[in-house]
This record gives sequence, C-alpha cells and structure tokens, in this order.
Amino acid sequence: MTTPKLTALESLALIQFSGEDAQSFLHNQLTCDVNALAMNKSAYGSYCTPKGRVLATFLLWRTAEGYFMQLPSSLREAIQKRLSMYVLRAKVKIADAGPLWTVAGLSGEGAASRCEQALGAVPKEEHDLLSTADATVIRLPSSRYEIHVPRVSAPATLENLRAGTELVEPAHWEWLDIRAGIPTINPATQEQFVPQMLNMDLIGGLSFTKGCYPGQEIVARMHFLGRLKQRMYLANVSSESQPQAGDKLYSADLGGQASGTIVNSARSPQGGYDVLAVIQIASAQGHPIHWRSADGPPLTLLPLPYERSVPA
Repeated sequence: MTTPKLTALESLALIQFSGEDAQSFLHNQLTCDVNALAMNKSAYGSYCTPKGRVLATFLLWRTAEGYFMQLPSSLREAIQKRLSMYVLRAKVKIADAGPLWTVAGLSGEGAASRCEQALGAVPKEEHDLLSTADATVIRLPSSRYEIHVPRVSAPATLENLRAGTELVEPAHWEWLDIRAGIPTINPATQEQFVPQMLNMDLIGGLSFTKGCYPGQEIVARMHFLGRLKQRMYLANVSSESQPQAGDKLYSADLGGQASGTIVNSARSPQGGYDVLAVIQIASAQGHPIHWRSADGPPLTLLPLPYERSVPA
C-alpha cells in the first residue's frame, strides 16, 4: 500500500457569496446550474464575457454559510470586482474568504482512510462536502480530498492530518487535475475559449437549460448548431522544458497557423509533461500535433477519464 500524499494548496483563493439573493445572482452569472446545486455539494463551472469567452474556471460549493467559489489567486481580485459590479440592488454580499482558511489536498491510495482517521469522517460520493469540528472536506474526481481548515485551528489539524502521509509539492496536485481533465484558466488564457472548448459540458460545469448568463446566447448557439471545432485533449509532451499556458500548437494540415493552445501543464511521473490543450478537432484526429512549432516536440494524445470520450 502506497502512502497518501498531502499537498499545501496555497495558490488557491476563495470568494464567499452570502445573502438571500446569492443563489439567483450566481445562477444568472455562471455557466453551471446554481439552482440545482444542493446543500453540501460542489460543482465545476465557468464565468464568461458577454461574447462567451471564459474569464475563469472554478469549483463552487454550497453550505449553510452561503456559496464559495474557488479559483486561482491570480484571478480572485479581478473576478470578485467584476461580479460585484452586477450586484446592483440584489441582496448579496461578496467577500474574500481566502484569509480565513488553510487549504490542503489529500490524494493517492489510502487517502480516504487517512482523512477519516484524522477528521472523523469522509465524503462518500464525488463532489460531496462535509463539515467536521475541524475542517470542511470536499471529495473531487479521482478520489481526491480537498481539506479546508479554519486558519485559527490549522496548525493542530494539519499536524494531525500529516501523520502517515507524504508531503508533496503543489505541482503534483496540478498534475492530478490535468489527469482528471479539469482545466484551470489563468491570466495567460483568459478570453481565449468558450466553455465547450474546455470540456466544461463534460465535467458538469455547463448547463444548456438553465437560462441566461453572460455569453449564454453564443455558447448555446455553438452547442445547438453544432459549430464547435475545438475541444480540450489530454496529452504528454516529451521535453525537458515545461510547456506554458498559452503556448501554441501546430500541425501539418494548418501550415503556419496554430491548431491549438496549451491550457495547463505539469511534470509527469512517467516522464515529460502532461498537458491539457485545446486543439482543432480535425487536426487532432488526423495529424500529429507539435508544441511551439511545426517541427517541435510532438504531443502523444492520452484518453480522458470522462464517462464518454471527447465528441467529434
């Protein structure tokens, strides 16, 4: 049995939405079905411009204290400010909740039992959330557990959780997200993709029946008229240097025109770097894809872990 891995997730930020209109406000702003999000449940989602381009991807959950949106720290201030502009007369309070919590990730074989031993309970189903006396725990895809500990009690709780685990760098958690097919938008890739290009519809982060939100008309048109030409793929790049978010990809069918873009990357334990990349579907299906130039390192496409494969 391998040792569970514990990761400090210091690059994540948290926005809290509270007030009697929080649900309707978020439902009218985000791509996910906020009205369908039950208490103590989480869901992926995205936030778009009026042109349907993604400004942020996030994990959203609901507790008795309101709704919490988790996203990269590099985006928190701008996204919070933008959302605040649309509150108007709605009874919603938006606050930076990150300073109140210390966040860690627990993964690998034995993660569930370690979590239960340290905290007294563990969520049983994917996207379930539970709160113990010491922490809030969210179960994510690939049997991973995100653990939010109130900062005032974090040292003692984390010390208890650390026993019997291996401490690993945040890059390992980023790699697990990549292998799970969960994209993270950062400043380099804002406004480059519509949600379907990032497979948000395949991971429960995009509803086509919920009604209006910024960019909804464009997103819906692309879905119902079948005009989507790009999708996100999982791949490995054999290279000593790390691909960066926003790097372009090339294939012979498009000549000097880019056929894709790197979304996220992390070093793979099997060698090279695993990446999530948005690629022209026709190019990915019929031609080798190369990083940075037509003769750059090739991408080896890998299967995504979703229930159904990326559609054509």
